[in-house]
Amino acid sequence: MTLRNQLRRTSERFFEMPLARALNALRVTPNTVTFLGLAITASAAHLVSRGYFLYGGLVLLFASAMDMLDGTLARLTGKESDFGAALDSIVDRLAEALVLVALLVFYVWNDNNLGAFLAVATIVTSFMVSYIRARGEGLGITMKESGMVTRSERVIIMIIGLLSGELFSNGPIIALGVIFGFSVISALQRVWHIWKTTR
Repeated sequence: MTLRNQLRRTSERFFEMPLARALNALRVTPNTVTFLGLAITASAAHLVSRGYFLYGGLVLLFASAMDMLDGTLARLTGKESDFGAALDSIVDRLAEALVLVALLVFYVWNDNNLGAFLAVATIVTSFMVSYIRARGEGLGITMKESGMVTRSERVIIMIIGLLSGELFSNGPIIALGVIFGFSVISALQRVWHIWKTTR
């Protein structure tokens, strides 16, 4: 079992499942949790676009916790469905884009060319990583374990960058650079995986 899977199982056992049971007791549906997480992420993006990186990072941290719960709640309540899984993926991509666009807006408003360039580059490469996985799975290829950095790791890096932005102004820029670099590597890894599998 990989370290990523071990951490995922630990999180589900000690964090996600107890909260999912509480939400189920309140009759909250998985789709409600999905859209609530998106709304909270939009709030974080607004704060980030205004330069309130610490508060934006804290709100994004809370939104990420919500994002982990919808799938767990769906499994707990037996409400898993193909549409629910598709909706969750779509909302995840939108949530990621909101934060990256918020950084782009901030750096454009503040005439920071490096920050604006990295924001655009990160938007493109992050979505390419997700698209390559989707295209590979559309061909019937198992893609889950391919790629060095997935969306979960990108979100963690972004949260760290935003939280450090209050003390270190270039924290978000460094986070964008790290995400961009790892996303390029992950995209190439996934293309290589598809090539090897389809030879």
